Amino acid sequence: MPPDPAFTNTSTPSELRRIAERDYEQKPWALWGSYLPERQWGTVREDYSADGDAWRSFPHDHARSRTYRWGEDGLLGICDEQCRLCFSLALWNGQDPILKERPFGLGNPEGNHGEDIKDYYYHLANTPTHSFMRGLYKYPQAAFPYEQLVEENSRRGRDQDEYELVDTGIFDQGRYFDVWIEYAKASPTDLLIRIKVVNRGSDPAPLTLLPTLWLRNTWGWGYPDESPQSMQLEGDRLVTGDIPHLGAYVMECEQPGPWLFTDNETNQQRLYGQANPTPYQKDGFHRYLIEGESGAINPSQCGSKAARQLQHTLQPGEEWQVNLRLRSADQASHSAFGHAFADLFAEREAEWSSFMDHTVPNLPADDRLIHNSAVAGLLWCKKYYGWSVLRWLEGDPTKPTPPANRWHTETGQWSRLHAHDVISMPDAWEYPYFCQWDLMFHAVSFAIVDPETAKQQCTLLRSPHYTAPNAQTPAYEWALSDPNPPIGAWSALRVFQIERKHYDRADLGFLRSVLRKLLLEYGWWANRNDRSGDNVFEGGFLGLDNIGVFDRRFPLADGSRIEQCDGTAWMATLSLNLLTIAVELSVEEPEYADLCERFVHDFVQLAITLNTPGQRGYVNWDEQDGFYYDVIKRPDGSTDYLRTRSLTGLIPLLAVASFDVETVSRLPALDVLKSMSWFVHERTTPTWLATNLGQWRDDRILFTLVPEDRLRRICERLFDEDEFLSPYGLRALSKVYGDQPYHFTEGGDHEMLAYSPGDSPVAMFGGNSNWRGPIWMPTNFLIIESLQKFAHFYGDSFKVEFPTRSGNWLNLWDVSLQLEHRLVNLFRRDASGRRPFNGDVPLFQNDPHWRDLIQFNEYFHGDNGRGIGASHQTGWTAMVAKMINQLNCYPNPTG
Repeated sequence: MPPDPAFTNTSTPSELRRIAERDYEQKPWALWGSYLPERQWGTVREDYSADGDAWRSFPHDHARSRTYRWGEDGLLGICDEQCRLCFSLALWNGQDPILKERPFGLGNPEGNHGEDIKDYYYHLANTPTHSFMRGLYKYPQAAFPYEQLVEENSRRGRDQDEYELVDTGIFDQGRYFDVWIEYAKASPTDLLIRIKVVNRGSDPAPLTLLPTLWLRNTWGWGYPDESPQSMQLEGDRLVTGDIPHLGAYVMECEQPGPWLFTDNETNQQRLYGQANPTPYQKDGFHRYLIEGESGAINPSQCGSKAARQLQHTLQPGEEWQVNLRLRSADQASHSAFGHAFADLFAEREAEWSSFMDHTVPNLPADDRLIHNSAVAGLLWCKKYYGWSVLRWLEGDPTKPTPPANRWHTETGQWSRLHAHDVISMPDAWEYPYFCQWDLMFHAVSFAIVDPETAKQQCTLLRSPHYTAPNAQTPAYEWALSDPNPPIGAWSALRVFQIERKHYDRADLGFLRSVLRKLLLEYGWWANRNDRSGDNVFEGGFLGLDNIGVFDRRFPLADGSRIEQCDGTAWMATLSLNLLTIAVELSVEEPEYADLCERFVHDFVQLAITLNTPGQRGYVNWDEQDGFYYDVIKRPDGSTDYLRTRSLTGLIPLLAVASFDVETVSRLPALDVLKSMSWFVHERTTPTWLATNLGQWRDDRILFTLVPEDRLRRICERLFDEDEFLSPYGLRALSKVYGDQPYHFTEGGDHEMLAYSPGDSPVAMFGGNSNWRGPIWMPTNFLIIESLQKFAHFYGDSFKVEFPTRSGNWLNLWDVSLQLEHRLVNLFRRDASGRRPFNGDVPLFQNDPHWRDLIQFNEYFHGDNGRGIGASHQTGWTAMVAKMINQLNCYPNPTG
């Protein structure tokens, strides 16, 4: 690596200096972070049941009493990068039946739309080195309505809204505490912790805080390289032993109170009616405080889990502050608190603000709030993820042998998967695991603020300890073998381009490395998914879940198969992105020219397959409707269109790139009609090929699946407010199916598809699949980028009405910016002061303590923009930060 300018430039923001120190391995700023997971229960990796029902085998009710095998969880907590030592805050309001140690939500079988977080907490600030972190939790003063939430949501059908915590009235009259948790690093191993609590109610309210430090139980599974760990007191300081890979740590608390101790061990008696092999258990603090069981804590004041007990009754509006410090033992000689403590927090907060301003300068206040919140959530959702599938299959020496049938499941085929990493998760509570195609969007979101993390996340799942022997990349832990849209090359390319543009660094080494991994995966795609050998790629899942009228993962009962237009289009997009990477590398290494020729050939084949009948006798393009459709192919060879206008028919737009004349001169293979004249001559449709492939304009050559005339017809529907265009972006399914649902019968299968702008009433994919109408940020982003690529080629020669029938003609560049504005407007205050994503909840829209708190939902209502699904989806919904950055560069689009 060349020296980073951050080391020598005195005007460089301090956070950039720390990032450089981390990246050049000068200081381990990444050792500690907001890596503590928010939910470990109800996951596949923690499921050791005979029937594989992860939700019921490890429910929320077990979480306080049962030791986790593969991780930990807590509320806005921190841990080291191996999740050895963990810190989080537990709370009790004197009313709750359960000590609040972790966020609460419904498991998948309990929610009327699948798993569903119920607590309200917010990620407010974070930096790439986690030098400053701030989170906020809204803690009710009345008893938390656990049973009411479970019972009411189980009573409701899929066609009804979810019953949320705010619907219970528990926040009425401000009867709750605002609890801020802040962290500031004095050094990589010296963490200052500040807890602030404000009583928002009109009456005095008692509160107990338990700032808790504990060790992940790595010793209870019977492996010789792990031994029991414990903590004890030295005076009033909590001291750990020598933790493997971490060393010894000390925690101090400025406010007086007793230290409580227990052990991170399972309460066998409570869960299974068996005698406990150890005297103190994980739920000791809960039993001591709430059940009055004095014997639940260790009077010897030692154990693997410890907390300071702090109690206070807050008057209305009163603020209560608690200060703690966690640092390595070799740094614990000087005073922990005093003026320097507050000064460091102020310094780190100012540095966070300076870094964000430096990253995207001169933002309006509301856009700054949204941008900062998106980046904070993105960084907070980096969590520790541990799972050895082989050990999960075989079992541990001191535990019962897992069911033998595990080896015959889909997961059993992934025995070489060994995860022990900090991974950017889609949502740290609802989806607390890696998801392959989500992670590729996360990487692009990271690129502006933290390019090295972007590159690491982009390539992680293509490491040898994740990929299968056949080079397939795992999808997500519930279905490791599901094919996800192959956007790895797009993500790597965009990370490379963003770093080059914003940091003036062209990391060709990264590009070469990722290309080698992608080539292996490319071979898997070609051999696995083109089952018929005719360049038609089914894929099945492909990320869009329930978007089809039939479940596209499976053949129909009569043996008919669905020829997916998006499967072939995704593969063509992959070919073009790999081509673009090879073109970049060929500038300095001409040997990559051979790869360019291969990808040109593959792309042309795929373009022909999608657009001409060929030997198949049919095409995915329907001239009558002017749209790309899936085709149902029957065993007798007959076919029919599945005429549903959805994102599947828009995916062909993503396969677009253009190259300038200098590049084509250097790489003649890019001049398709010349370099592949033999190919054109041999085809039965040479006129179509000559007319639509390899077109030149203003010294640029265009590669696209969608010829100009078809692009115009698609745009008519895409920008039609009665079809795809919403006030807040592009819908996943045309709105026309609201009044006119689509019906199709094939043999004994009859299905209906209707426009559902919010949560889907269809239970396909476990109840958490909602692609029949809502607005999804990631696919909107991909379409916007494709429109910009078309605009780069066509310029003002290609204009469309935006919206359709409005008489307002724009080029595609201006259209793309208009779409970005609509998407950002999901979070901005409108003329009436409302933020659309907050829906019609008066508390969220009007209360000064709620209205500027931003959550990044999984998707958004197709008509009114209300946020739906997971509420901390600050991976791909954080793409809005990238849009804000671009809009800041081009603030005044036409229209």
